[in-house]
Amino acid sequence: MCEIFSEFASTDFFYKHSKILLFLFLFKGWVCDITMLRIKWELLLMAIICWQRGHTDNHEAKKRLGHATVVVVGGTGDLARKYLWQGFFQLYADQVGKGHTFSFYGGGLSPTEKGTPLLFGILKELACPPELSAERCTLVKDQFLHLSKYHQLKTTEDYEKLSQQIKQQLGQEGMVEAGRLFYLSVPAFAFADIAEKINKTCRPPSDAWLRVVLEKPFGHDLYSAQALYKKLSDQLKEKEMYRIDHYLGKQVVSKILPFRKENKKLLDPIWNKHHIERIEIVLKETLDAKGRIQFYDQYGVIRDVLQNHLTEVMTLMLMNLPANLSNSMEILQNKLNFLASLQHVDNSNAVVGQYQAYNGEVQEELNKTKDYFSLTPTFAGVVIHVDNAQYEGIPIFMTSGKALDERVSYARVLFKNDVFCIQDPNNVQCKSKQIIFYLGHGNLQYPAILISKNLFKPELVSSGDWKEVTEYKDVNVLGLPLSDYYIQSPVTPREAYCELISHVFFGRKDSFISAEGLLASWAFWTPLLEGLSRVFPRVYPGGEANGNLLNFQLQGHQVAFSHEAVVNVINPGAKDNFQVMQGKYRSSEMVSAWAQELVERLASDLLLAAEEAIREEGQFHLALSGGSSPVALLRALALNLYTFPWRNTHIWQVDERCVPHTETGSNFRSIHDLLLLHIRIPYFNIHPMPVHLTQRLCVEEDGGPALYEKEINKHVNGSSFHYILLGVGQDGHTASLFQDTKLENDEERLVILTESPIKPHQRMSLTFTAINRARRVGVLIMGKSKHELVSQLSRIKGESSKYPITKVQPKTGTLIWYIDYDALLG
Repeated sequence: MCEIFSEFASTDFFYKHSKILLFLFLFKGWVCDITMLRIKWELLLMAIICWQRGHTDNHEAKKRLGHATVVVVGGTGDLARKYLWQGFFQLYADQVGKGHTFSFYGGGLSPTEKGTPLLFGILKELACPPELSAERCTLVKDQFLHLSKYHQLKTTEDYEKLSQQIKQQLGQEGMVEAGRLFYLSVPAFAFADIAEKINKTCRPPSDAWLRVVLEKPFGHDLYSAQALYKKLSDQLKEKEMYRIDHYLGKQVVSKILPFRKENKKLLDPIWNKHHIERIEIVLKETLDAKGRIQFYDQYGVIRDVLQNHLTEVMTLMLMNLPANLSNSMEILQNKLNFLASLQHVDNSNAVVGQYQAYNGEVQEELNKTKDYFSLTPTFAGVVIHVDNAQYEGIPIFMTSGKALDERVSYARVLFKNDVFCIQDPNNVQCKSKQIIFYLGHGNLQYPAILISKNLFKPELVSSGDWKEVTEYKDVNVLGLPLSDYYIQSPVTPREAYCELISHVFFGRKDSFISAEGLLASWAFWTPLLEGLSRVFPRVYPGGEANGNLLNFQLQGHQVAFSHEAVVNVINPGAKDNFQVMQGKYRSSEMVSAWAQELVERLASDLLLAAEEAIREEGQFHLALSGGSSPVALLRALALNLYTFPWRNTHIWQVDERCVPHTETGSNFRSIHDLLLLHIRIPYFNIHPMPVHLTQRLCVEEDGGPALYEKEINKHVNGSSFHYILLGVGQDGHTASLFQDTKLENDEERLVILTESPIKPHQRMSLTFTAINRARRVGVLIMGKSKHELVSQLSRIKGESSKYPITKVQPKTGTLIWYIDYDALLG
């Protein structure tokens, strides 16, 4: 009984109102019968004795530690409801009776009469911390509610009133101020304005601390992050800002450095490129972005998850170990050194996707028209490399996405295994060697660090609050049953926000994002984000139906989806009709898709055509046009280094500008830079157009067209290319055959000189005779700028002198139009 009273007596409520309690006990006892009076008096005496036993020291401690004011700006919002108030209740439960007194304010834009019931509706639903008994929790929760209050925070005057109220309370109750904690649970665009109001009106005295917690996102890219930092630093000191990344509060993430430290002797020999095969950092979600589209469509998966959460995990795994884990400055410097060692990433190091229903959700929630298409990725896979001697060559696979098949998050270090087992592949020495920092959900359902038993037996990461797991569920984690791992897990799971709120209160900055670290991370990710801004993400259906559609692979240092996009004939209403559609256009076959999927489909068709030609004739003759259309295709073909039969392929030009091949304006230079540099093809299989003869460019007397025609006749059977790829200009020209190109006297010629209406004017081009002899002709049209042209061409029957592309009509071959959704739909 005394224990209960002593816990109650240690609360602020008893200390502040003991005299009132005494009066109430005496008054109630006076009007009741004498027996009840005796019982109440005995209870009161017991409470007073227990209170006196511990109050003297507590009261001195309170005078010493002082009063803390907590203000949650956005205190009735979704984040506050789900996580923040539970975190502050946990803080209060942990600290009650230990020297601090508290006040809690939930701030919002609503007036008091509307905001107060909202706030207390949230507070009454708070769960009891597991370490509190039911009786203790009731007392502590009642007191927490008593100390909490709603306050409108909209104008500068509102913040001034709050500051006056804090000062008034401190003065009336004779309390010394310890500090003020402002948690900004608001959109990032409001940070600077609120920081200015806090700075001008709510600063505590100089001997008390001010701590302002900022929720991500901290900018949209490097430039916006720098601008936000400048605005905030004008109002707040760096030591006063706590940029929160809740991943750093996850129990497993917070133990990555201690685990590495405790097992340093065992890890040092193998934590390098000679032993690590790959590293995977994964966050998969089953939920979609519905309801968050206004935020999500501005940021996407890379900004929302990879740039912050997963980058922090990667940094903790691979940065140099600090000598002192308590030294936040040393940890920060080691993080910066690691981020500086990352190799540059661009489009070739990433793949992106978007779940099928996302665009419809954007149209609905953002009031967009039905022809609006968002390029925001909801899935991303990136491969990162480190440019230092320790990790050089180790691929770091980082991936996250929404609407995937399961909810799970982990970071895995997969080691090379040089053991080859002849008879017993299930022997533990034959299995994967890996260390997994398992953050939760998935098969395991609880946070843990798992170490393959064929690696080493680890030291316990923290003897007080972590334990070894010895009872195994019948589940597999990343290919191995639990019995094949040494497993360590927290004794008591704690929510990340509870951990971080406690760290803010005690001024621990090592669990938060520094300004330097933030800008270094954005400096790394911004070039990739800029490069992906016009890339069409691969569409995926969501959930189990994704199958292998989002699998991606590493080819050298480049990344590509490992499976081709699914092809479906147009069938309105079909569930899986989301990727590529086929139909008819100008009486010929048409394939249409998002740009990336369209290019992948075209590359796949070229591969099939090459394999067929080589089976029949032993070689494949491919003619490529110039211009911007084939650029994406050339990159895709370069990725097919190990699958495309380049040794048996001959590459020809459809057209060429009359400039030296070494100049950037040359079509051959583009083919060289984007494709030839990256593949192994015999030199004599490359056939550039001879536009530069006798130190002159495209002079009729030099006979360049005749030379190229002779070379075609020599190598190409019947002068019939196996595949010719064409583009189309906005004026309807194709190859370098324009509206005014005169061909009446050149009907049998295969190559001619032409004049372009734009510089450089002189061109060399295959003729329609050569084009229409081809076995297959593909016409690639991409981009919104071509939408009007596509519409015009669809209305024209047969040939039109205005649009030279209409003269492409293979005599015995096949014509296929490849048109992306931008060009098709506008």
